[in-house]
Amino acid sequence: MTESIQISPIGYVHSARKTPEDDFWNAVPTEIELDASRFSPDSLAGLTDFSHIEVIFYMNHVESEAIQMGARHPRNRKDWPLVGIFAQRGKNRPNRLGTTVCRILSVEGLRIRVEGLDAIQGTPVLDIKPWVDEFAPQGPTRQPEWMTELMKNYWK
Repeated sequence: MTESIQISPIGYVHSARKTPEDDFWNAVPTEIELDASRFSPDSLAGLTDFSHIEVIFYMNHVESEAIQMGARHPRNRKDWPLVGIFAQRGKNRPNRLGTTVCRILSVEGLRIRVEGLDAIQGTPVLDIKPWVDEFAPQGPTRQPEWMTELMKNYWK
């Protein structure tokens, strides 16, 4: 059964990066501006007590014909394994949702300046949550070597 869900953005990304690229996201100055018709600065009260936020966003620049439902080679590299779309974090996801934990640099009015948000100019933001250590994975984590290689320059 397929159920349709309607979600409205709470704000938008302001970024120097206009096109999706694979690496060097920490070098990009980024702000999130909340929708002033729905929110006031008190929506962000207390947020500066946290070091990071988790941002959920809609990758609206991904064309519907580029959506992947099955397996593919990450970044189209044949030297990396063929893995399902849910075993990678590629942008061509069925619902085009992205999530990133990023550092809060400042909060002013309805604007949150952040570091490490891998979303481009005009990206709709669907939700923001403070990062809470207790929501981090419990116990050790693991990932394949190709993912470690893929992420080598992502945050530089």
